[in-house]
Amino acid sequence: MSSTNETSGLHTIHGATSMTRFPRTLLFALLFAGVPVHAVGLPDTGQDICYDETGADGVAASDAASISGDAGTHPRQDCRYGRDAAAAAGVLTKTGGGAKGFDYTKIANNGTTLGAGAALGNAATDWACTKDNITGLTWEVKTASVTDLGYSGHTYTWYSSDGSTNGGNAGGTGGNTCNSTLPGNLCNTEAFITAVNNAVLCFHTDWRMPTRRELLTLVYADASIPSIDLSYFPNLPPVAFWSASSYVPDASSAWFVDFADGYSNASDKSHSHSVRLVRGGQF
Repeated sequence: MSSTNETSGLHTIHGATSMTRFPRTLLFALLFAGVPVHAVGLPDTGQDICYDETGADGVAASDAASISGDAGTHPRQDCRYGRDAAAAAGVLTKTGGGAKGFDYTKIANNGTTLGAGAALGNAATDWACTKDNITGLTWEVKTASVTDLGYSGHTYTWYSSDGSTNGGNAGGTGGNTCNSTLPGNLCNTEAFITAVNNAVLCFHTDWRMPTRRELLTLVYADASIPSIDLSYFPNLPPVAFWSASSYVPDASSAWFVDFADGYSNASDKSHSHSVRLVRGGQF
């Protein structure tokens, strides 16, 4: 299982070590720090509304009268740049579909490309994965059936036996929190990766845990509960999603992203959270 170690300031909540909670705007600033505004391979945030001190400015970002104009009092706001602004102006070309500047394509169990109206299912030509046409990553789509390997209600402890990527702490092997869908009823991330690859999900066997940075590319910052495009990522569970990224100050923890509001934090590896696997080049 692939992993990236990440760090931040610590504080303690009910005896558990965790990361200071940052506003979503700061998370995205950290995520894309040093990356050019129009960098190829990075999605936008879904934020296409500009603000002043009292709230939304009420003027279209493309309007010269917008207070967020570069010559105004609130310059260089995210709403005026990138794919979201282009989508709002009606000049963005997409490969697939998705809200605002996001660009997704549905992928079938047999690996073929599907139309936007395809339904989830277990048949060869049913929808099972979603490809992000901007990052090139393909994501597992959670299902609504409790007997499915990828059911949205299943949770897993963070576990990796690979000492070169687990930050020095393998984590917890877990218990039966995934309806006996994994060997020995040990519901952990490593066992889940193995099972999904054995199942050849969407005709591939290179599924892995996403890094925290990769999970954050799915956050739809202009929406909450959930902060993700449900048209392409349905059946969102009411729990956080593990990343592959161990937490450097305390290797017994790893990063997660909660798509209720785009919140990212660190959690003890023995805790159970959801998992959304990914395939494609890591970044």
